[in-house]
Amino acid sequence: MIPPKVSAPNLEPSMTNIFHLPPNQSWVSLGRADPEEELSLTFALRQQNVERLSELVQAVSDPSSPQYGKYLTLENVADLVRPSPLTLHTVQKWLLAAGARKCHSVITQDFLTCWLSIRQAELLLPGAEFHHYVGGPTETHVVRSPHPYQLPQALAPHVDFVGGLHRFPPTSSLRQSPEPQVTGTVGLHLGVTPSVIRKRYNLTSQDVGSGTSNNSQACAQFLEQYFHDSDLAQFMRLFGGNFAHQASVARVVGQQGRGRAGIEASLDVQYLMSAGANISTWVYSSPGRHEGQEPFLQWLMLLSNESALPHVHTVSYGDDEDSLSSAYIQRVNTELMKAAARGLTLLFASGDSGAGCWSVSGRHQFRPTFPASSPYVTTVGGTSFQEPFLITNEIVDYISGGGFSNVFPRPSYQEEAVTKFLSSSPHLPPSSYFNASGRAYPDVAALSDGYWVVSNRVPIPWVSGTSASTPVFGGILSLINEHRILSGRPPLGFLNPRLYQQHGAGLFDVTRGCHESCLDEEVEGQGFCSGPGWDPVTGWGTPNFPALLKTLLNP
Repeated sequence: MIPPKVSAPNLEPSMTNIFHLPPNQSWVSLGRADPEEELSLTFALRQQNVERLSELVQAVSDPSSPQYGKYLTLENVADLVRPSPLTLHTVQKWLLAAGARKCHSVITQDFLTCWLSIRQAELLLPGAEFHHYVGGPTETHVVRSPHPYQLPQALAPHVDFVGGLHRFPPTSSLRQSPEPQVTGTVGLHLGVTPSVIRKRYNLTSQDVGSGTSNNSQACAQFLEQYFHDSDLAQFMRLFGGNFAHQASVARVVGQQGRGRAGIEASLDVQYLMSAGANISTWVYSSPGRHEGQEPFLQWLMLLSNESALPHVHTVSYGDDEDSLSSAYIQRVNTELMKAAARGLTLLFASGDSGAGCWSVSGRHQFRPTFPASSPYVTTVGGTSFQEPFLITNEIVDYISGGGFSNVFPRPSYQEEAVTKFLSSSPHLPPSSYFNASGRAYPDVAALSDGYWVVSNRVPIPWVSGTSASTPVFGGILSLINEHRILSGRPPLGFLNPRLYQQHGAGLFDVTRGCHESCLDEEVEGQGFCSGPGWDPVTGWGTPNFPALLKTLLNP
């Protein structure tokens, strides 16, 4: 289709500034970037038919719908959301006039990544001023703008946001706890290993992938970290003796640098592959990227550019909702919706700061994180054993992220569960601390406390965080997909509508414990508390594999 002829865009800056918060304090400016330096920017083009996409997600994810499990292909999604010819033409003309080079699009045509010099980029986006920054645990170098940019008025209806200007790379919130003291070791475990997880969640040695289906799973991580195949092999030698497993990753998407292994990258791979044992596993790895790129955005674009993807993706990544522009958060939410329409199960860690805390006009409020707060992902909280060294019931891990979105309204699928929690919880924080009408999370949970990980050939104990619970839950869902695929059914897809309709059937309900929040006189560091049924600390609870398989196998 030939785009209509368009007059040159009006390049008067519009008044719609796209603001952002001041740069993260852990990043230090090294001064202005050289005007001739090259930079890559990502332009998110305005999509069409987003409302229709939302209706289709509901139809393919709701077990009571005749469309249940009839997922869209990437090509179907592209036909639906592809930007209008006018948008494509206007943006391309604008970028061409600015001297943009080496522009790459995706199959859905709603992202464009181009190279420009710093000088060209600053002319293209009035207000932007690029600086070199250094920060993060690995002293990463990035190029970012500490100032908001403006879009020319003629472009505002066609561009959602420009990526690569403001958001800094994430840092890990994993903790390594001090080793607890223990006396006498009869019947005790000394930290969480695959055999502890498999025992607690009732996985037998037969509960592994068949190796014959086209089932696969993936983890994505956006830290400056790598996993090493040699660490995975050693981990499986130490801890994988009593179940069939794969000793190596099937595919790495992105770059695997040759630096030291990172604990978080090692953890993701090792536990996804030991819970979802013997299932083909992909790793999305962002290291080695150019200074201007945002790894999370790169991952979203990869999803929109590959028609055959793993069915389950686990992601340990989040930002404070309030640190993101409205344009960015809404657009990323649409990207997550696109994945749901295609039948992908996206699991996000709920975060490691409990309810969180920040000060708004001098008053404390809880601080939700995104994408955990997106209504289109399944968010995983964290638990600990009630008796630290026994495989017993689980209680809340006080770091387990949870709460209510300040951006997304409560989706219909969780209306009943959340209303029930709000009306029956005996320990509700004051209403000024949270938005009771927002999307509430997490949806489920798993153990997040005291894991063993092998990193740089060294077994490391007592690693904790929802970065651990998320791949465990993901691996278990992959095992359920295995049964579904072998019996001719579609994979689970976006799980939440079904999970809430079935009132958490197949999960161990976690009813004891509260997570952390603001240290002030009013709430004294306590956020929400778990209770019977769904709660915003552990969701519906933790997996009981045989029961969960039974409840999710049909239809």
